[in-house]
Amino acid sequence: MSKSKYIVEWLKAYCEKANSSGFVVGISGGIDSALTSILCAETGRKVILLNMPIRQTKAEYDRAQKHIQDLMKRYSNVLSFEINLSNVFGEFEELMPFDLEQNNLAMANSRSRFRMTTLYAVAQANGCLVAGTGNKVEDFGVGFFTKYGDGGVDVSPIADLYKTEVFQLARELNVIDEILNAVPTDGLWEDGRSDEDQIGATYPELEWAMEYLNSGKEISLSERQKEVVAIYSKFHNANKHKMVPIPVCEIPKNLK
Repeated sequence: MSKSKYIVEWLKAYCEKANSSGFVVGISGGIDSALTSILCAETGRKVILLNMPIRQTKAEYDRAQKHIQDLMKRYSNVLSFEINLSNVFGEFEELMPFDLEQNNLAMANSRSRFRMTTLYAVAQANGCLVAGTGNKVEDFGVGFFTKYGDGGVDVSPIADLYKTEVFQLARELNVIDEILNAVPTDGLWEDGRSDEDQIGATYPELEWAMEYLNSGKEISLSERQKEVVAIYSKFHNANKHKMVPIPVCEIPKNLK
């Protein structure tokens, strides 16, 4: 059984067990959401694709639209909606009691949380599950996702795949060239800054660091490898709160 077939069968089994009619996927114009949506479409269940622009760059928006059109031609079980959240987000900004420019990361993460809310509204209205689009190095390595934003999902079909594996599988499943050739971005910034710009390392470098640190082996490292390990460790430690269960204050028995 191929890797893609295994994921599709896993999705089908989970959907059946959850008594769900299908999946809702947010389409960003990036490789992860493109692959996730194809895998969901392969199940034969209802798949709803949402394009939820919030002041997106034209390139991101166009890639998302082209991918949606491609999937709707290829799969009869796929439908889509565009829900432009730019105006809603603008009203939200006006209500915030702080300087927006000095707290731009808070507002960037708020974009992701607006999209999560939208995904769940559409999913519940259609009896569907929200399919996550996070990969292994993002979800369990550097924590490069928004807590209760794109991290808020029902199922994570590609979360055990490294980014390089995502690209490989996407090529096998004929994701459009525009997405295959695009520089990865998180879609949360109006300037379209790349993931590498924000993190300081490429995905292959981060995957290497994740494997190296998890192996427990000590080898002689080059200066760049030392730098990448430091970058990975900084992000991993800072974002660990996203990857572990919410801390619970357990009351001692003598106080109950």
